[in-house]
Amino acid sequence: MIAAVGEAASSRLGNQLGVAVLLGTVLGLGLWSLAAAAPALSRPRLVDRIAPQLVDVSEAARQHANRRRLDPVPALGRLLAPAVGSTGRLLAALLGGGPDIERRLRQAGSRHSLDRYRAEQGAWALAGLGLGVLLAALALRESATNLLAALVLPPMTALAAAAVRDLLLRRAAAARLRRIASEYPTVLEFLSLSLAAGEGVFDALVRVSRLGRGELAAELADVVVRVRAGVPLAVALRATGRDLGWVPLERTVDHVITAIERGAPLVEVLRAQARDARELAKRDLLEQSGRKEVVMMVPLVALVLPITVLFAVFPSYFVLTSTF
Repeated sequence: MIAAVGEAASSRLGNQLGVAVLLGTVLGLGLWSLAAAAPALSRPRLVDRIAPQLVDVSEAARQHANRRRLDPVPALGRLLAPAVGSTGRLLAALLGGGPDIERRLRQAGSRHSLDRYRAEQGAWALAGLGLGVLLAALALRESATNLLAALVLPPMTALAAAAVRDLLLRRAAAARLRRIASEYPTVLEFLSLSLAAGEGVFDALVRVSRLGRGELAAELADVVVRVRAGVPLAVALRATGRDLGWVPLERTVDHVITAIERGAPLVEVLRAQARDARELAKRDLLEQSGRKEVVMMVPLVALVLPITVLFAVFPSYFVLTSTF
């Protein structure tokens, strides 16, 4: 009896100690995060003053400007950095698709590099692995017969977390391409109006990028920045169309480059492409409505129709049963 009481007391003390360590760790991370959000009191370095001015033309300056000034968990970050990097490289070796990932990052408008994305995916996989280990421990605590499930859970949750990160990237890229497709006809018409008014191609791009507020206007603003930095207009346009990987924009870029190099007429071509884009958008809306019509049949058949039949049949049934 005394031994059982002592064992229960030690188990209770161990649980309380574990909860205290967990709460203390969370409190420390929260306080460190608050300290990281506070403004730095030291004098800014030269690189800190120059980097915000070069974010449009330099990837290194962009990464330096977007980084956190103070890592809220430096020790934990240094400890987990090798594991995260190794997991990212393992995922890259298993999944591959480096060019496809870079294109999706570009389509999603993300400034992260492929290595940064793989590191994030590795962090997600490690978080999923930790969750799987926790679930496996809980399963083994319930019963020792759950050994197989405990062995399978950690790798499954790790792969699921990595797949979720990839799914989020795909969804972000698809959503941004849809926004670009919705803005595409308006931008083409604006370009054709500017060209018809006598402006050059570069001046028309400058006007659209300055007045526009959408995703496509932001892409044209990047083209303007590259040209002003010394890149030829044709090279900047071709790089934007190739990196984005959206076929209608690549076709428009080819026509614009042909007009720049050979002096071909461009206004009517842009107007025709704008009309084609609007017709394509109408067809997409019709296709979406057709798919939604099939989905709308589910609540109609499963809910509305049975209730309607019940309201039609129940009075007759009530009268018949009350009569006899």
